[in-house]
Amino acid sequence: MNLQLEGRAAIITGGSLGIGRAIAEAFAREGMSVAIVARSVGPLEQAAAEITAATGARVLAVPADVSNTAAVDAAVARAAAAFGRLDVLVNGAAHPGGLVRNEIEQADPDKLLEDIDIKVVGYFRMARAVVPHMKANRFGRILNIGGLTGRGSKQISGMRNVAICHMTKSLSDQLGPFGITANVIHPGVVDTPHIRELYANEAKKQGLTVEQVEANYVANTPIRRTLQPGEIADTALFLCSPLAGAITGESIGVDGGITRGIFL
Repeated sequence: MNLQLEGRAAIITGGSLGIGRAIAEAFAREGMSVAIVARSVGPLEQAAAEITAATGARVLAVPADVSNTAAVDAAVARAAAAFGRLDVLVNGAAHPGGLVRNEIEQADPDKLLEDIDIKVVGYFRMARAVVPHMKANRFGRILNIGGLTGRGSKQISGMRNVAICHMTKSLSDQLGPFGITANVIHPGVVDTPHIRELYANEAKKQGLTVEQVEANYVANTPIRRTLQPGEIADTALFLCSPLAGAITGESIGVDGGITRGIFL
C-alpha cells in the first residue's frame, strides 16, 4: 500500500526511545524527513544517526524541553526551516506511566503538575507551534500518544490522558476545515526500556519479582503477549497518512485487547 508519505516532513517528541523512535524510523522508511525532539542530547543524536544509517532518510536531532514554550517554538522553527514544511506532529514526550501512581495521601501535587505540564501542556505547546505550518499547506496530521490509565481509575496520573483526549477532540473540530486531523493512540503494554522501569516499580510495591509482574500483564492481555513498538508505529503510519483523512477526533487503543471497557 502506498501511504503517500514520501517527501513529507514530521516532528516527533520523545523520539529518541521506545515508541517515538519506532515511529520515527517507520516514517523515515516511508521517505519522510523527520525531526526528533527530546531533552537528552546524547541519546537523541545517537538515535538520529542510527535511523539515518538504517533508512537513508534525513533525520534531524532537535534537543528541547516541551515544558518550555520558548524551547518548543525554537524547535519547531528549526525543523520547519530545515525541511521547508511540517506535515505531521507526533506528541509522545512524557513520564512513562505517570509520576503519581500511589494513594492520595502519598500523592505529590507538584509531581502531578509536572506530569500535566509535560504531557498535556507540552502537547498543546507543540500543536500550537506546528499548526500554522500545517494550515499553510492545507494538510496536517496530529497524533497524540495517550495511555490506558486514562481509560480506568487505577492511577491518579491517568487524568493527563483524559485531558489529552479532550484536547485532541477540540483540535479535530477547530482544524478539520484546514485538512488537519487529530487523533490519540493509547498503547498497551509495550516492550520498551521504560516498561522495564514500570515492572521494577510495580514489583517493589507488590512484593513480586519483575518476571511475575510481566507475567501478570501478559496473562491479562487477550493476545497473551506484550506489544512491540513497531506495532504502535504501524498504526501511526496509517493515521498520519493522507489515506486516513476521514479519521479525526478518535481515541484508538492499540493494546492487544487489555482494555475491557466498551467505548462507543
